[in-house]
Amino acid sequence: MGVIGALAAGLLFGVGLIVSGMADPAKVLNFLDVAGTWDPSLAFVMAGAIGVAAPGFWLVRRRKAPLAAQSFLVPPADAPIDRSLVIGAAVFGIGWGLAGFCPGPALVSLPLGTQGAVAFVSAMVAAISVGALLQKRK
Repeated sequence: MGVIGALAAGLLFGVGLIVSGMADPAKVLNFLDVAGTWDPSLAFVMAGAIGVAAPGFWLVRRRKAPLAAQSFLVPPADAPIDRSLVIGAAVFGIGWGLAGFCPGPALVSLPLGTQGAVAFVSAMVAAISVGALLQKRK
């Protein structure tokens, strides 16, 4: 696929996040606020994503290798659900719920220079760095 393919895929993904409203933390927070100002429109974004991804996954499963690698990196079916996985998932979900950003939309919003995006990406980079250091110490 190469650099041009990766750039095109990233641009398409970023445009999709902007058009769908996923890069707007207020829209995401309203989607998560089911007891208050709930905005169900992101459910349609998710349904559309599933509708596009499902046939893609079906087609990919028929291939022996991905386009840009020699083999697929798939965790084994019996991979354990360990403490690190659960804690990481919880931290991810809490961060998403508090900030209205997850990593993709935060990076798409970063060029706008909004305080929320800059703070979120800075905290994300710091957390990834600390996590990498902790993994090396193990």
